Amino acid sequence: MKTIQGKNISIIIPAYNEEKHIVLSLEETIKTFDEFKCNYEIIIVDDGSKDNTHAVAEEFAKKHHECKIIVKRNRINYGKGRALTKGFRHAQGDYVIFLDADMDLHPGQIDAFFDIMQLTESDVVIGSKRHPNSRLTYPWDRRIMSAVYFFLVKLLFGLPINDTQTGLKLFKSEVLREVFREFVCREFAFDLELLVNIHRLGYKIEEAPVCIKSQREYMRIGPGIVCKMCIDTGAIYYRYLINKMKQRRFKALNAKE
Repeated sequence: MKTIQGKNISIIIPAYNEEKHIVLSLEETIKTFDEFKCNYEIIIVDDGSKDNTHAVAEEFAKKHHECKIIVKRNRINYGKGRALTKGFRHAQGDYVIFLDADMDLHPGQIDAFFDIMQLTESDVVIGSKRHPNSRLTYPWDRRIMSAVYFFLVKLLFGLPINDTQTGLKLFKSEVLREVFREFVCREFAFDLELLVNIHRLGYKIEEAPVCIKSQREYMRIGPGIVCKMCIDTGAIYYRYLINKMKQRRFKALNAKE
């Protein structure tokens, strides 16, 4: 816990149709970070929810005015990436945490992420379902989809990590500031392109074990979203190849000089 004490932290929580979970998520987040004795702000971005997520979050923020809670809203459901990007524009912390609103991942786990960041001198620490110490309790269909997508990502990008999609991540804020200058994907494959670009820019990424307890008996990702993720992943791969070609040309020109 000492590694997190006194730090300035922005916690960004994207939310889509989380009316049933958002209050518990906020209560647990406040309780956790109060115990950590750090300076923190919570930024909730409602991504065009069809339920009362936005109203419930705003009401909670008004009742807990002693905490710094910022509530923003996209009027249309653009995707998790757009919500996180919008949240980052309001972030003031030296460290930024991405945290899902559904409480599948309890925020108390982030303490270990700070320990890993300090011990490894890394710039980013991501939760990984494939870490040997992770404990998972979630539906079989999510496991299958995760495994298939991981195989595809590993085949195309060869990233030195074993997971990109787990919804708990820790960043040094300067890393996100640099990456977002040239970022493209804002929708369903956001996590992938974010980590691809972080790796390409030379920042160090480490993985942390997580405990996942699914709060739903069914998966919210339908065929349409799966199709969109595949299209977005293909587009990311195309941009990845273009950037690699540019880097090779740049190195070749420098070598000639």
